[in-house]
Amino acid sequence: MAVAGVDIGAANAKAVILDGNEMVSHAVAATGYDVSGIAETVLEMALAGAGLKETDLKGIIATGYGRNATRFAHHQMSEIICHAAGAGWMVPGARTVIDIGGQDSKVIRMDNDCNVIEFQMNDKCAAGTGRFLEVMAKVLDLSMEESARLGLNSVDPCVLSHVCTVFAESEVVSYRAQKRSREDIIAGVHWSAARRVAMMAKRVGIEDVLVFTGGVANNASVARFLEKETGHKVTVPGRPELIGALGAALYAERRYTLKPLWAGALHGGEAGIE
Repeated sequence: MAVAGVDIGAANAKAVILDGNEMVSHAVAATGYDVSGIAETVLEMALAGAGLKETDLKGIIATGYGRNATRFAHHQMSEIICHAAGAGWMVPGARTVIDIGGQDSKVIRMDNDCNVIEFQMNDKCAAGTGRFLEVMAKVLDLSMEESARLGLNSVDPCVLSHVCTVFAESEVVSYRAQKRSREDIIAGVHWSAARRVAMMAKRVGIEDVLVFTGGVANNASVARFLEKETGHKVTVPGRPELIGALGAALYAERRYTLKPLWAGALHGGEAGIE
């Protein structure tokens, strides 16, 4: 029996359909203004991809900052717990998760059964998030894809001393005026973002295997700097932006079909974060 997980993030909404041990469909769409509407839309997109109707689903769990706006969900859960579950399912042996999304970043440390032991979340400032990277790329007239590619080509990354988006943007403008290459400037941006998140990860405690999730994990330049700053190999699963929705679907499988696909506890390892 199929189940669904829906992750409504600040920048993008994601849905995953699981049927047995297989991800049969997924969908991603910009969140926009109408949070409830996009939640329904992204689920409908994923259902269409699987050739299913909502009535075919045994259970639906929503996560992410907009989870309470999902009128169709049978249950809501914290994105912390869902990211731990999704990362552990995609990368066996995962113990630490660094997730960088559009508007926040988080670090999660978990046990062998994907129970959350400790976590930290930066949701008060754009520094080190996807939004931070978008702003800096725009200053350099780069798309996100171009910025990732150019960042990998840098041989002398610029050093940004500020983590605040406003002040960091001024530094980027200054480097641009000095005619530093776009490769070195954007690599400096990626380095700055990785450095900030790595500091948070070190406070939580990094254990191997370290998994990088969220939309920013598609940026290989940021992943490279995370390895440099943490001193650990970084594993990026396929479609890292779907990990939260996948974790929600895994919990739906466990809760509503009684046929768990993974070893994690139903309610996570930390009281008060469901």
